[in-house]
Amino acid sequence: MADRSIQGGGGIRTFPFPVELSVGGVGMQVGPMGAGRTWHADAPLERVHRIDFHVVLLFGEGPVRHMVDFTEYEAAAGDLLWIRPGQVHRFSRTSEYRGTVLTMQPGFLPRATVEATGLYRYDLPPLLRPDAAQLAGLRNALGQLRREYEDTATLPLGLHTAVLRHSLTAFLLRLAHLAASSAESVRQQSDSTFTLFREAVEKDFATNHSVSAYADALGYSRRTLVRAVRAATGDTPKAFIDKRVVLEAKRLLAHTDLPIGRVGAAVGFPDAANFSKFFHQHTDLTPAAFRAELR
Repeated sequence: MADRSIQGGGGIRTFPFPVELSVGGVGMQVGPMGAGRTWHADAPLERVHRIDFHVVLLFGEGPVRHMVDFTEYEAAAGDLLWIRPGQVHRFSRTSEYRGTVLTMQPGFLPRATVEATGLYRYDLPPLLRPDAAQLAGLRNALGQLRREYEDTATLPLGLHTAVLRHSLTAFLLRLAHLAASSAESVRQQSDSTFTLFREAVEKDFATNHSVSAYADALGYSRRTLVRAVRAATGDTPKAFIDKRVVLEAKRLLAHTDLPIGRVGAAVGFPDAANFSKFFHQHTDLTPAAFRAELR
């Protein structure tokens, strides 16, 4: 298998969707979890890395511990973990992963489906805990998707791929409903002001830390933006921006060997001293101390 890994985020290893391992070369895979599974021969899953595709894990046993963007999640049997493209994550060395895993390449589904299923709602938590009825529906939909995926003899490839897209959409719509079922998620989804702000921050946080600049660009007053962000998250817009900047700085400090000055520049601090002061204010650690704690 050729090495198609990508060096992204200043050196964080990013692995592409392994099309060559999927049945028929389509842009998705679904099958059992188990020992020895990997995205790439040179990508041990217990090492921190990024992927450029979606992963949904439906656990048949637990507990399982899994790190996503510096937060450790513990999943039990019947829980799901949804990891989105670009998130830094790591599989546990000590947990046994049992259940079903779905991987999906960006672009496999049409844009309308992507929007309807919230594929890029990075504000939603990765760990999902369905109730009994929700779990039964998800298992049935995933089981149907797996049967269609493995049946390559009944239909020509074009029709087979179309059926897979429809079956995948049915599963993801159920999953999206689960992800949005909490009160906080519903508030965030319904608040278009916050949604636009969140998307703008995700796009520009490395170069724009100004609440007023975001408000002006989005056409809102600063007061309107403060109200919307506080209602959705409990934070001020400035705190929301700062948390995103700190997260990216942590990623680069933990998983790359970039000099601290270059890490600061990558998140919008050309002056290394200002970056160190900012990082210390938000973490109670200097960038060097944070890096040393993880190595």
